[in-house]
Amino acid sequence: MKSVKALSLVGAAVVTALCNLAAAEASEVNVYSARQEELIKPLLDKFSAQTGIKVNLITGKPDELISRMASEGRNSPADLLISTDVGRLYRAKQQGVLQAITSDVLSSTIPAEMRDPSGQWFGLTMRARPILYVPGKVDPKDLSTYEALTSPQWKGRICIRSSDNIYNQSMTASLIAHDGAEKAESWAKGLVANFAMPPKGGDRDQIKAAAAGVCDIAIANTYYLGGMLADAKEKAAAEKVKVFWPNQADRGAHINISGAGIAKYAPNKTEAIQLLEYMTTADAQQWYAETNHEYPVRAGVKASAILQGFGEFKADQLQLDKLGELNAEAIRVMDRAGWK
Repeated sequence: MKSVKALSLVGAAVVTALCNLAAAEASEVNVYSARQEELIKPLLDKFSAQTGIKVNLITGKPDELISRMASEGRNSPADLLISTDVGRLYRAKQQGVLQAITSDVLSSTIPAEMRDPSGQWFGLTMRARPILYVPGKVDPKDLSTYEALTSPQWKGRICIRSSDNIYNQSMTASLIAHDGAEKAESWAKGLVANFAMPPKGGDRDQIKAAAAGVCDIAIANTYYLGGMLADAKEKAAAEKVKVFWPNQADRGAHINISGAGIAKYAPNKTEAIQLLEYMTTADAQQWYAETNHEYPVRAGVKASAILQGFGEFKADQLQLDKLGELNAEAIRVMDRAGWK
């Protein structure tokens, strides 16, 4: 009887082990990403290789993904939302598609100003939006702040994309946060008066316009310039502009983030948190830095050689959720200023 009982126990143990193995093999996490597949999938593949957790990736435009999660409600398969610009992460929070989490790993790794105070979204990379100028046409000694770009000396010399772009909305929101809505509107009007052309195209187009002589100054995110410098086809145009870091004597240059948050109804919450924490590891942050030319949020991880070439700078330490909070007002300010 003892041998039969022992055999039964062994059998039960084997069954339990097999069930646990099957469960481990079945582990997965569903990611909704506003980042293009080539800019995120290699990192997700690294995570899967290290953990055995399968990552199912769906990519799309930021606002469309947020709307999709909202419409799916409790039936949404989404575990993790990855998006660009804090304005969109704030929007996701406001629409109720994210949930608050507590993670010692995330809170100790990500600077406080780059994560939601309530724990619903977390910055994964940092990007800056400096002034780019054409040497020979602009003396960097004449540059100082974002506010000073309204000077008449820059009339017809500035290229920047349209007001419906979230990056410009967030930059304007930062002006409102620091200077107040009235001064921000005056700034926006002055900037519009100095446009070299009606806003069109993306950040790369503004850089190319400056390189082509359409304007002498462009405002663009650093990773676009970094990407162009790393691209043989676009390097020549990118090399015609230099980076100037504005507001170094006061608050610092405007920055933003790409980031992520756990979906409100995440069916695989544990795996999603594990992935989110993985994305802040030194290896993952280094991959981001080298591949996407974005600044790491983790201390001690170096930026790419290209970004290092832009020089060190003082970054604005404004709590970034303020940019989302002031987004609607920023849009109104830009509209009143005639920023198309």
